[in-house]
Amino acid sequence: MTITEPRPLEQRKRDVLARLERETDIWVASADADALPCLVALWFVWDGECVWLSTRITNPTGRNLRDGGRTRLAFGDTQDVVLIDGDVRTYDGQDVPTAAIDAFIEKHGWDPREDSTSYAFFQVRPRTVQALHGVHEMRGRHIMKDGVWVV
Repeated sequence: MTITEPRPLEQRKRDVLARLERETDIWVASADADALPCLVALWFVWDGECVWLSTRITNPTGRNLRDGGRTRLAFGDTQDVVLIDGDVRTYDGQDVPTAAIDAFIEKHGWDPREDSTSYAFFQVRPRTVQALHGVHEMRGRHIMKDGVWVV
């Protein structure tokens, strides 16, 4: 691996926001009350402030997101790391904001509510965002802290 100059924080933020717009899948980490971890990839949408996910409330990820109220999200490339720690708010298929449904349909061509009534929606409000391309970007990797962009 070649060490290069770290990206400025402003560039890191632009890169993260671009990924949130263009990517379709994101890794979702959660844990149950006994701290048993669960990691799955889910389709998502970004509304400019929050990440929206949908999965069945009857599966481990759905229960963990609902009951735990927190998650860590990540994009899959280890040489272009984005980690998002956020607070989760759960919506059933009837209470989810129309804009979130419309965004899911527009981006993925899919309305989870049509597959099963057990699908819920999860609004993840970022509290911390880290972005780095390798060890040379470890310093300054936090581009959001306590829910506020640092750049």
